[in-house]
Amino acid sequence: MINRFKPKFNIKKGDLVIVITGSSKPVKKDGKFDYKPRKVLEVFPEDARVLVEGANVITKHTKPSAQNTKGGIVKKEASIHISNVMLWDAKAGAPSKVKRSRETGKLVRVAKKSGEVIK
Repeated sequence: MINRFKPKFNIKKGDLVIVITGSSKPVKKDGKFDYKPRKVLEVFPEDARVLVEGANVITKHTKPSAQNTKGGIVKKEASIHISNVMLWDAKAGAPSKVKRSRETGKLVRVAKKSGEVIK
């Protein structure tokens, strides 16, 4: 199905995010979550997926080629759905939802938890 409009997401390349579901989500220790913010390497808006550093690591078996003469097993990140990550709010020290607001004519992203503008 072809969408008429390009979807808009609040997560961009280079943002720090928390994986909230799946095998890479934070573990609970002593009643609190042990958050580890990860960097977004790439965003695929047409598929609504993101590539997050150190999340959803898969093993890929490669054949020997001209560039890789040995071949073997390579570990690399696979993309995850954009709904499975939340933006990291550094001021609050926790994941936060994002809203868009206009400041001096420009549309900026604002963290709902702390109210701080996300650069």
